[in-house]
Amino acid sequence: MPEYTTASRFRLSGLCFLLQIITIIIFAVFVRYSPESSPGFCSQQLNCSWRNQDAGFQHPRFRDVHLQALLGFGLLVAFLSRYRPGSVAISILIMAFAIQWAVLIQGFLHFFLNGKIYVGAQSMVSADFCTAAILISTGAVLGRVNPVQMLLLTLMGVILFSLNEYILLSLMGVRDSRGSLTVHTFGAYFGLMVSRILHQPHMDKCKKQQDTGNQPDVFAVVGTIYLWIFWPSFTSATTVRENAEPWAVLNTYFSLAASTLATLVLSPVLHEEGTLRMVQIQDATLAGAAMMGMAGEMLVTPFGALIAGFLAGLIPPLGFRFLTPVLCSRLKTQDTCGVHNVHGLPGILGALLGTLLTALATADAYGGRLEFIFPLVAQGSWTATDQVLCQLCGLPITLLLATLGGSLTGEFCLR
Repeated sequence: MPEYTTASRFRLSGLCFLLQIITIIIFAVFVRYSPESSPGFCSQQLNCSWRNQDAGFQHPRFRDVHLQALLGFGLLVAFLSRYRPGSVAISILIMAFAIQWAVLIQGFLHFFLNGKIYVGAQSMVSADFCTAAILISTGAVLGRVNPVQMLLLTLMGVILFSLNEYILLSLMGVRDSRGSLTVHTFGAYFGLMVSRILHQPHMDKCKKQQDTGNQPDVFAVVGTIYLWIFWPSFTSATTVRENAEPWAVLNTYFSLAASTLATLVLSPVLHEEGTLRMVQIQDATLAGAAMMGMAGEMLVTPFGALIAGFLAGLIPPLGFRFLTPVLCSRLKTQDTCGVHNVHGLPGILGALLGTLLTALATADAYGGRLEFIFPLVAQGSWTATDQVLCQLCGLPITLLLATLGGSLTGEFCLR
């Protein structure tokens, strides 16, 4: 991590104090606990598939999602030996602020009624999803920005994430409850654009991305294990009904397994050392989950999830071998943790897969699940073609907001 002067440390202290005081004041004025009648807050015009009422909401599921964001994502950046001492602390700092800020911003967009923001367990799950996207973004600039800049990136990232999510899920009716677009794609390209703006020719040098030194990949081991344990809960936490969960859970497991084998197929071929490294399995796990972000709740079928996961697992080794050097040398974008390979590209492919599967959104194919997964199609308001076009439009909108927002954040907030 960069060295800090006394003035820099005081700036961090002052910024943390200011942000926390402002957040407390806004909470005091606007935030209230959600009453039992909270289902009424979710109007028919909004896509509230992962903002259903707290009634019957399982605390273990919320706990799993929170642990996934805190430990799964937080520990994944710690495998870099140069940044290991401070990267976990920075991740926890980001999460501590992002959750509070996300509850407010998402609250004004989704839970605002009669001048108040009504929050419950689902509000925290939504905030955890937002935090995951911001942690992905920071992976692109880790080691090149200080904690003050990280907090400013989080401040802007939460606002832009919530805006993108609101446009896609609420206004357009896009089905992306597990975040191929809203979490993985947005988080990756927002961070990459910030990295591009912060490029300094005399400092940025193309270095080997996964600099683990000679030390064991202990953090990668722990982080990957947490991903395998909690990611199925992460992907099923936003399902509207209990009977919609098995598809998301099973598809995620199949995708994770196939992506891991795919990575191990290519890694010995592309790397001379041929040694199995935990970081490679970590990258495969992330790519496989990103692929199922949109399609997980859809009719992928078990063999389809295996195929999708296998294709996702091919991306990280190929990306680190061929795309990352081009990204650094030609596009002047240093991607510290390789978020383009493990989140960005798999997220885009996952969105395209989800769009393709949307064409099968018929009552014959989905049965009673259709009203939960594609409510507008089930109600007859849209045809399957309308839903496909909606899903397809979500990708350019996400990329536009991520790149434009990243550019403005890097230029005006972090320089």
